[in-house]
Amino acid sequence: MLHGVDVSSYNTSYSTAGLDFVFVKATEGRSYINPHQSAQASKARKAGCVVGFYHFLWPGNIAAQAKYFVEKCASVQGDLLACDWERTGEGTYASNAQKDQFLVEVKKLRPTHRVMLYCNRDFWLNHDTTSYAADGLWIADYVSAGHPRIKAKWRIHQYTDRPLDKDVADFSSKAALKKWAHPA
Repeated sequence: MLHGVDVSSYNTSYSTAGLDFVFVKATEGRSYINPHQSAQASKARKAGCVVGFYHFLWPGNIAAQAKYFVEKCASVQGDLLACDWERTGEGTYASNAQKDQFLVEVKKLRPTHRVMLYCNRDFWLNHDTTSYAADGLWIADYVSAGHPRIKAKWRIHQYTDRPLDKDVADFSSKAALKKWAHPA
């Protein structure tokens, strides 16, 4: 198992010691951009980590959100791109069809990038009806690292949010993750 974290604008200071990958929140909806994403990604790259970016999906305007995400995130070739599908601060959430549309749109806009779905166990088991996670599932379930309580194939497991969001990836080595992140 590889080790990583995911950070947002609240995590301007984080340690890369022992990390293989780092996901950075890039955007949300059609109006928010993480002002620290470039510095956060640069820190991870300098430490030799695989970098990913995620977009917090809101309901509605899905194609516009996908375009906003790929245009505003600080990604380069080989970075992973993810859709963060969960409840908004207002208690709403994008539908399953909207989640699927977002993943398809991002893949169309960035066909040389791996595109993933991030969601928690509740969303995967109770809101998802298609099991569509584009190139890979990143599942949040706060149990033992690497043992999420789902039957689906997953690539990344977020197992805690203390002191920040910590993840493990189901790859044999960092080289295997880097190779997967660069689809032919």
